[in-house]
Amino acid sequence: MSSPDASTPSTAAPPMRRIAIASMTGTVIEFYDFFIYGTAAALVFNKVFFPELGAAAGTALALATFGVAFVARPFGSVLFGHFGDKLGRKRTLVTTLLLMGLSTLAIGLLPTTGTIGVIAPILLVVLRILQGLAVGGEWAGATLLTAENSPGKARGKYALFPQLGPSLAFALASATFLTTALTMSNEAFVAWGWRVPFIASVLLVAVGLYVRLAITETAAFRSRDKNVSTRMPVAEVLTTHPRRVLLGAGSTMAVFAFFYIGVTYLTSYGTQNLGLPRTTVLAMGIIGGLVFAGTTIAGAILSDRVGRRKMIIIGNASAVVAGIIAFPILDIATAWAFGLGLAVVLGVVGIAYGPQGAQLPELFPTHYRYTGAGMAYNLAGVLGGGIVPLIATALVASLGSSLAIGILLAGLSLVSLLCTLALPDTDAASITTSPEPAAA
Repeated sequence: MSSPDASTPSTAAPPMRRIAIASMTGTVIEFYDFFIYGTAAALVFNKVFFPELGAAAGTALALATFGVAFVARPFGSVLFGHFGDKLGRKRTLVTTLLLMGLSTLAIGLLPTTGTIGVIAPILLVVLRILQGLAVGGEWAGATLLTAENSPGKARGKYALFPQLGPSLAFALASATFLTTALTMSNEAFVAWGWRVPFIASVLLVAVGLYVRLAITETAAFRSRDKNVSTRMPVAEVLTTHPRRVLLGAGSTMAVFAFFYIGVTYLTSYGTQNLGLPRTTVLAMGIIGGLVFAGTTIAGAILSDRVGRRKMIIIGNASAVVAGIIAFPILDIATAWAFGLGLAVVLGVVGIAYGPQGAQLPELFPTHYRYTGAGMAYNLAGVLGGGIVPLIATALVASLGSSLAIGILLAGLSLVSLLCTLALPDTDAASITTSPEPAAA
């Protein structure tokens, strides 16, 4: 009997390319919608939704509304993970994309505090929560599209495609805001220009829906054991593999901390603390996003050769060093120093993030894989992405130095390294992707 990985490249590669592109397209769109909020929160939301608090307090509160989505993300992983494990990956992913698209459009059309008063920031938070729920259900499903369909020996290569979503989305979000900055005055940007990326994202969502509706369900989900029934996937995950959820989250925490310091906090830090022009910060954001994409590709492909766990160990160990050196470079306060520092912060992320697209799904059985992988990933998002940027703002405000942020990042990376060492290794045999035989 042939193994699940015995298919020849000539028959397996074309459908896998389509599946990989479909997973990446949807993930780029969802994270683009998610990130344009972060860029707007750093650049303008303090002025249009919290105008009476002043620049520092308004920015802190605007970034806090960004962090609200991270609290919602684990709930999104449970909610959409339930349906993804019960009804299938494809239908669930179409739902998350629609929820994200409509929430983002609503933010773009939302009246400001000056127009409708305190109800404006309240609605902003509600819409941000809906975005968090959508992204919470997105990552695991998009990753499973590739991980559950791909040949095991090439799973890292194919699972990197949805992992490219955050890096490409950040570069695209930076490019979008850079375009608005170059084509309109600062007054026009604050008045209405910031809305353009939110409203224009509807076009991207339409493309994403078209792509996702054209794909089929994953091979592993189709071939799952129908006699294994899981009424509550979240309950089974927490009773059978709570250690893997927690260690998986801890292993991924540093990735989130570095990434969201790079894509949200440093946007504000570069303009307000370092005094760099907004256009310079946004242009360097494009470069940083592309560097992140490059290291993500390298980390994922190498994981097929040297192992997922080993690459994630290398990534988290490198992050300890990167945390220490990044802010002294940034604080040189020139355009190119900012670009180099941002490249260090975002570049180190991809080394561990690339392999995690294959590793986290490989930790859990098929009938609750969507829920388990999503919970680990999004719990890491709360710990590393939701809390750390807020702590960073408070540290600089109280200590007057950014060095403490680097020490914080290095400490989190050490914790992630220890969690990775405690996880079991995974390999090509961890997921069976052979489809169920057709009925006679």
